[in-house]
Amino acid sequence: MEITRDKLQEMYKKMLLTRKFEEKVAYFFSMGMVHGTTHLYVGEEATATGVCCALRKEDLITSTHRGHGHCISKGIDLKRMTAELLGKETGYCRGKGGSMHIADLSRGNLGANGVVGGGQPIAVGAALTTKMKKIDRIVACFFGDGASNEGSFHESLNLASVWKLPVLFVCENNLYGMSTPLKAHANVEDLSVRSMSYGIPGKRIDGNDAVAVYLETLKARKYVAKNGPMLLVCETYRYLGHSKSDANVYRTKEEINDWKTNRDAIKRMSAYLLENGFSSEEIESMDKDTTRQMEEAVEFAQNSPFPPLSSITEDVYA
Repeated sequence: MEITRDKLQEMYKKMLLTRKFEEKVAYFFSMGMVHGTTHLYVGEEATATGVCCALRKEDLITSTHRGHGHCISKGIDLKRMTAELLGKETGYCRGKGGSMHIADLSRGNLGANGVVGGGQPIAVGAALTTKMKKIDRIVACFFGDGASNEGSFHESLNLASVWKLPVLFVCENNLYGMSTPLKAHANVEDLSVRSMSYGIPGKRIDGNDAVAVYLETLKARKYVAKNGPMLLVCETYRYLGHSKSDANVYRTKEEINDWKTNRDAIKRMSAYLLENGFSSEEIESMDKDTTRQMEEAVEFAQNSPFPPLSSITEDVYA
């Protein structure tokens, strides 16, 4: 299946934006400019980009505590997102939500979620609405390998299967549930086989190959829209710790460096572009353009005001 140049360019720029955003957030934390906690997506960019770029504008997603990549790939406003992390009035939650509560219904993003597996039943509910109202869309539900052991995972897959709901369950298997390796929290290497328990198809793919993720999601979307749920397991890897407070002592430097050197998603995408008609100048131009966008987002956030004290009791209830 041929991918247009415009789509390839969109994918590469979203991957770059995600990487640069996360690196900037890590810097802000090191400088004490961001409070609370955050979970960075560095290394996993191909999964969010590949999935979201294969979705239609009207399709919905539910995100996770590690959700910045999903937000960016679904087309969220980078300036408002940056402002939110800096606690500014112009942020998505007026500076009150921080890293794990970003949502934008206008872009089909039903929100990040600080609860492990919390987005799964929300996705099922949104898919039930979709089916009952006969809306032409699907819901993509992101979650990690650790969340595949939550009760909400099994309940959600079962209910979606029984009711044949249009949900694409996307497991981002980064091989660790916090500090626990996959082999210590699951007795199967291939998590996609769990779909068989619920009578739905499952597939395991290379989550660091953005093109492969995109093409598989196109096929999965077509299936889900017509037949009901599917489980797509994207195997990937996070370079940084689980959160900013993670000393990352449970993994070897050799393991991390192997992924960075030999399996990096952005390096692979850049090589793919060069092999498929893009020049090095075009790739460099995209890199500069995303750097400019990131700088503009930071400037907007830093120049935005903090929410006034008078707003402290606002937005407490919907």
